Amino acid sequence: MTGPTRRPLPRPMARPAPPRPVRAVRPAPPPGPGEPRIPLDMEKLLAARLHAVKVRPYLADALFALHVIEDPTVPTMAVDVHWRCYVSPGFVALMPVEELAGVWVHEVSHLLRDHHGRGERHAREHEEFGPGERLRRNIAADFEINDDIYGDGLPLPVGAALPSMLRLPDGLLMEEYLRAASMSGLAADLAWLDCGSGADGQQRPWELGPEGANGLTRQQRDAVRFRVAEGIRGRPGRRRRGGGGGRRTRSNRRSPGGSCWGRRSGLRRARRVSARTTPTAARPGAPRACRAWCCRACAGPRPASASSSTRQAR
Repeated sequence: MTGPTRRPLPRPMARPAPPRPVRAVRPAPPPGPGEPRIPLDMEKLLAARLHAVKVRPYLADALFALHVIEDPTVPTMAVDVHWRCYVSPGFVALMPVEELAGVWVHEVSHLLRDHHGRGERHAREHEEFGPGERLRRNIAADFEINDDIYGDGLPLPVGAALPSMLRLPDGLLMEEYLRAASMSGLAADLAWLDCGSGADGQQRPWELGPEGANGLTRQQRDAVRFRVAEGIRGRPGRRRRGGGGGRRTRSNRRSPGGSCWGRRSGLRRARRVSARTTPTAARPGAPRACRAWCCRACAGPRPASASSSTRQAR
């Protein structure tokens, strides 16, 4: 008589692979009371902005709209909702000009993509107002920016937050990254990360606020976004007067990869992404690049000038 057959024990499940290590470089702390203060190298900072304009000419209006404010308490560079750019002198001294140009483009991208308004809406909908939740929104916003702005003259800075660090795909929006991961694997290494209220909508202690000087009004901010959107889309120019035939275009506004932004992202992919997001998070029916950069004025007709409105009134 044989005994009962023994079933083999189940094999233990393999642990999920840990996220890739973060190449984070912590910024230098601000000087203490007795330490000498590092002066801001304004010439180097403005040279980096000119380099950013050279390699990304369609962002010229937005880059020159930022007002620089020196503040040693800022970790690196940060922007507020009113288009002020707070700069750490120690950070500028450590960064090469080419990488500093990438930081310029990164910070202005937060404002052009309306990360402050989208971050506020996400915080209200999910009731997440703590410092940990703020850092999580900042990381997700950096994921959305850093996966497509570098290259072709803008080197990737050391320590930039990328979706690959959490094994996430590129090309998603901030809200999609927030739904896909908790960001807990990066919170410890990126605790110093702070791009200002322009990245998530929460005001910082060093910011001047709405009553401070050198801030843009809402109408001025919308005008800057509209001009950037017009530059990205481009418009065909007039025929040459001096002969030669053919049709001249202002600028084809190529992407860093060399192809048109609208063609590269594709309307099919844009409709797929917009179907999973709310209309407030992105503009439906447009390519990802256009939906991310354009202001709400881009969806409607060009604002009428004063002369045209007077003629209509008559």
